[in-house]
Amino acid sequence: MRKATVVFLTVFCFTMILAGVASAADKFAYVDLSRVFNDYKKTKDFDKVLADKESAYETERNKKVADIKQYQDKMNLLSDKEKEAKRGDLETKIKTLQEGDRQKQVDLRKEFNEKRAEVLKDIDNTIKQLAEKGGYTLVFNEAGVLYNAKNLDITDEVLNALNKGYKK
Repeated sequence: MRKATVVFLTVFCFTMILAGVASAADKFAYVDLSRVFNDYKKTKDFDKVLADKESAYETERNKKVADIKQYQDKMNLLSDKEKEAKRGDLETKIKTLQEGDRQKQVDLRKEFNEKRAEVLKDIDNTIKQLAEKGGYTLVFNEAGVLYNAKNLDITDEVLNALNKGYKK
């Protein structure tokens, strides 16, 4: 019961604060950040670069896997004594492949996060510039809006500004 009261009071206070801000604000806008992120040319270029890197690594990895299989096939033709002597080499090759896979995943994830942060920074800066230029007091994203009139949607304006200013 006490938890429900605290939640109700928190929601009520937030609503009252938002209502106070809304009555004092002159102009509102809304941006569909998902659409802006996905349709921004820079995002598409980064996605292509990362996909190309993944593809190149996959090709390289497939060659290594084929080499390991070929090595295993050759080992199968050897006597047990010779197999035992070469088993360490095989295990080293497999371990090297696995470590390379892990490292490549870490590297690609890091690059993805860096590129994503760069795109989000561009979007944030563009929204701020357009909000100041357009005299908007508040700009919401789609996650915080339950209903919006289409005349408040500046998503296309943000996308046009981003893509116009983007240089490869």
